Amino acid sequence: MKMILARLGILAAFLLFWEFASGRLIQKYLVSSPSDIAVTFWNWLLDGRILFHAGITAFEAVAGFLLGAFVGMSIGLVLGRAEKLAELLNPFIMAFYSIPKIALAPLFIIWFGIGIEMKILLTATIVFFLVFLNTYTGVRSVSPELINIMRLMGANERDVMRKVVLPSAIVWVFTGLRLSVPYAMIGAIVGEMIAANRGLGYLLSHASSQFNTAGVFAALVAIITMSVLLNMAVSFLARVAMPWEKAQEGREISI
Repeated sequence: MKMILARLGILAAFLLFWEFASGRLIQKYLVSSPSDIAVTFWNWLLDGRILFHAGITAFEAVAGFLLGAFVGMSIGLVLGRAEKLAELLNPFIMAFYSIPKIALAPLFIIWFGIGIEMKILLTATIVFFLVFLNTYTGVRSVSPELINIMRLMGANERDVMRKVVLPSAIVWVFTGLRLSVPYAMIGAIVGEMIAANRGLGYLLSHASSQFNTAGVFAALVAIITMSVLLNMAVSFLARVAMPWEKAQEGREISI
């Protein structure tokens, strides 16, 4: 409780200083003010604009996140267990990984047009590598002794994956998922800023083109809120999938 109050105090002090400095210490058109941002956000909320655009961005980000995460986990598991295949494909994977994914946006526009599919696939591409690399690392870090013991007990590859590999690698998988949430938002927002007439990225770009600083910050508030909600959803799934983590925290607190 004390930590929450301290954080709220810091936030309140920052907003008060911002409100005071706007128009006095810093030109208002550069930073707007919390009151103007709140008014703009509230007006957009009342006319339904923010909910409409946020719904589009949320669909693109979540769909791209789920697609990229599924493909990344699947290929990470396969290559994590197939060492020779991973060694063969490693140069190609690293070459593609080294490309800034945002630079692929113009190519995706040519391939898939400017519709919602382009934003989803761009987001999925960004998410894929983060989830894939973490999943692959998690699978490769599984203790060989545990796998050998399972083999001696007559376990097949399916049993090894289900009983040893997945439980051991799941922490790495959820680390990749948590890291991917802001990047999923980046993919959706950038795609909308480049080629779209709807979504929070479009709203942000449109406000910027009109030098509406309050509108830019209001769109950023909506983006931050959505990112926090997605992070909370992933954290909830992590607690459900790894109940032993909560039990371990309880033991540490009790000690």
